[in-house]
Amino acid sequence: MQPKVNQILYLQVASADEEASKINYKARIADYREQDLLIEVPINEENGKLKKLYLGDELSAYFLNENGVKHYFNSHVLGFREDVIKLISIRKPDPDQVTKVQRRSFFRVPAELELAVKLPDQTRFLAYTDDVGGGGISFLADGKWQVKEGETLECWMLLSYKNGSLDHSGFVSEVVRVEKLESGRIQVMCKFAQINDSERQRIIRYCFERQLDFRNR
Repeated sequence: MQPKVNQILYLQVASADEEASKINYKARIADYREQDLLIEVPINEENGKLKKLYLGDELSAYFLNENGVKHYFNSHVLGFREDVIKLISIRKPDPDQVTKVQRRSFFRVPAELELAVKLPDQTRFLAYTDDVGGGGISFLADGKWQVKEGETLECWMLLSYKNGSLDHSGFVSEVVRVEKLESGRIQVMCKFAQINDSERQRIIRYCFERQLDFRNR
């Protein structure tokens, strides 16, 4: 099931501040397009204030069907459009990403980071991430590598921070989906299967730095 024009979306916005991430907002869906939804500026349900969103902001959202059942999905801000009123473009969820069970996850940011990957058969190769978050990554690789959905990969990712320092983060990820691109390369979407908290925090630090970069452009 997909949201519809004029329905109300109920939102929470990912934030480093835990209390801020719990604030509830609502916004009307103004338009439904092939790749995105256009929504009005969200309003804080408690105090009625408008919420300014930034490019790359991650959202946890739900809408109600005609029977009052909540349908949840995760999204992020793609851009903005000035119409009679200001509208915000957010990524439209795939039908299989809409669920009746809330599945909040860490936000992701676009990032091209060097990634060393080891397959279950011990094959090793280098790839580059497409996006990165505290809950998982996606990466691009040569189509010759036999990466399969459901298998686990050992990964080592090179993180570069704004102060010029470099760090490595190691983790085990589970392949959620593999897509073959027209270029012949593959895009591999993964969620973290085994990662310790310090590794995750390094990745989240990197993500927030990247999010600030988007906001300052």
